[in-house]
Formats: sequence, structure tokens, C-alpha cells
Amino acid sequence: MRFNIAVLPGDGIGQEVMAEGIKVLKAVGQRFGHSFQFYFGVVGGAAIDQYGVALLPETLEMCRACDAVLFGAVGGPKWDDPKASVRPEQAILGLRKGLNLFANLRPVKVFPTLVNASTLKREIVEGVDILFVRELTGGIYFGRPQKRWSTTRGRRAVDTLAYSQGEIERILRVAFELARGRRRHLTVVDKANILESSRLWREVTEEVARENPDVEQDYFLVDACSMHLLRRPRDFDVVVTENMFGDILTDEASMLSGSMGMLPSASLGQGKRGRGGRLTFPTLGLYEPIHGTAPDIAGQNKANPLAIILSVALLLRFSCGLDEAATAVEEAVNQVLEEDYRTGDIMSPEMKQVGTVEMGDLVVSKVQR
Repeated sequence: MRFNIAVLPGDGIGQEVMAEGIKVLKAVGQRFGHSFQFYFGVVGGAAIDQYGVALLPETLEMCRACDAVLFGAVGGPKWDDPKASVRPEQAILGLRKGLNLFANLRPVKVFPTLVNASTLKREIVEGVDILFVRELTGGIYFGRPQKRWSTTRGRRAVDTLAYSQGEIERILRVAFELARGRRRHLTVVDKANILESSRLWREVTEEVARENPDVEQDYFLVDACSMHLLRRPRDFDVVVTENMFGDILTDEASMLSGSMGMLPSASLGQGKRGRGGRLTFPTLGLYEPIHGTAPDIAGQNKANPLAIILSVALLLRFSCGLDEAATAVEEAVNQVLEEDYRTGDIMSPEMKQVGTVEMGDLVVSKVQR
């Protein structure tokens, strides 16, 4: 089978890890008899430098025409002026909105071989396996009005947190469906004691829950959830939440695994035959590591490519329908870790430290077998 993949490396270490993700996809193609055609685009700070915008309209159209999008990372000190009207992050926000990628999946799984890489105690993180489902195209990141202005009393700014019933329903249906395939336990995270939008989330959850009586659900306020994640993370199975809360909580949860360099993500849209917010596969998706551009190590062969490689596994599963190939990539990563190879972010005594390229080569060698 042939698949068209849009490749958007972005900035900083996005360029380096992307090369390793592509190597793994090529290895999958050779082993399983598939063909991957790559179409490259410039986004983020690199696009601002070349074109004056973070995301060109033609780049968005290219992505729409492909089966999946593989994304690196955007941003860096060069483009960090808070007064700038054009920012690298507009690329990823524009892709999410333009491709209607409303469901962001961020698995947080602690590999047995990396238990000691976490700053938390072994008995806390051992066996952690959480799937975060983050609503991605609504909430405060996209609400209007969103602006700054000056008054006689000084500068002011406003951001709007807004959600509709339909936006909440469709992400909840995705979360219930995914929970049904795991331990049938769904946690809804909100701030219902303060926010009207969160109270709407709870109302809609109760309505959707009646359609899913086989899945147990509970609620956490976001501040209580942030504490519970560090105290009893094994209590969580599938966690669903709104856009900003999901962004913050998943970065916190990444520390359970030892490094953000280990965590992949999938941003998915509604399948062509989808009804009522249910996902159908294969579906167009954008796949990216959750880490940033790490400008302090960019160009030094130090970045951990495992997050983008695990994102490749998600791409194979959700956008290509290739479960066997996806499992082969995940098993290859596990085998490399079991053989004690580590990049600097997950390094510990008596392990064998390797660079970005070497880690990618090791995974490729396992996939090819």
C-alpha cells in the first residue's frame, strides 16, 4: 500500500528528530511492503523567516491532500518577542483548526526499563499507563475576543474561554470509546467549582455517560488532578479534559516517564464516515512529539528521537490502519531500551549513552528484523 505523508520538521531539534522518524517509516515500508511518499513543508519560525507567516495556505492544503502529517516542533528565542503579531506557534494552532483535529491523544506510559529515570519513587511510577484525551480546537486558545489594548489606566488584555455542547460531546464520545478498549474508567478534569464552561462539561458528560453505561466515570478538579498525578498516577486510565488543562497536565505527566523526549501524540479529526463525533480509522491525523524545539541542544546530536518514533507508531495505527507495523515500532523501541541504550535526557549510571542518529539507527535495526 502507498501512503502520502506531509512532513513539517519546524525549528530546533524538530529538524533532527524528524530525520529519525522518516528513517523508521522507510524501514517499516521495507519490512511490510508499503510505500511512503513524503511531501515537505516549512512551518514555524523557519516559515516566518522565509515567508513572513508561520503557516502558508499552500502548506495547509498539502496536508489536507495527504494521509497523515508528521510534525516536529516550532519556536525558539529568536521569535519570542511577546509583542510580535506573527509567532511560530500559529503554525500548529492553524493546522489543528484548519484540519479540524479536535481530539489530541497523549499516551503516558512508563517503560519498565525507565522506571529509575523518573524523579519520582519507583513505587509511584511503576506500571503507570494513562491515555490523555485533550480537546484541541476549542477553549481559551481559540476563543474570541482575544486581544490587547491600552486605556488611560494602563494596558489590558482579554482571552475568552468558550465551549459549545457539540464540541464537548464529540471529544467525550472519543474518550468513552477509547476507555472501553482499555480498563473502562474515564476521568473528566475540569474547574467546575469556578468556571461556567466546566459546569457545562459536567452536564454534557452526564448525558453522554448514559449512552456508555459500561464505562465508569469520575471527576477531578484540575488542581486536585495535578496533585493526584504525582501521588497516585496509577489510579488514572483515560483522562479527558479541555484544551488548556490538557496542555498543562500532559506536560506534568511527562515527568512520570522520565522525559518529555519519550512522549508521542496524535491529533485526530473525524473520519469521513464518522457520525456523532465518533472516530473512524484510518483518519487524517497530525503526529508530533510533545517536546519543544530545545534550542540549547539543537544541532548537537543530543535530542531524544523516541517521542517522534513512537508518534510514527501512532501514525501507522490511526492514519494508515497498520496495527502490525505500529506494534513492530513500539516493540523495537522497547528492545533498544532493554539493551540499555539511552540518550542524555534518560541517561543513568551503567547505561550506554548514544546520540540522536545512533538511537534512530538502533530502532531501525530492530524494525528490520
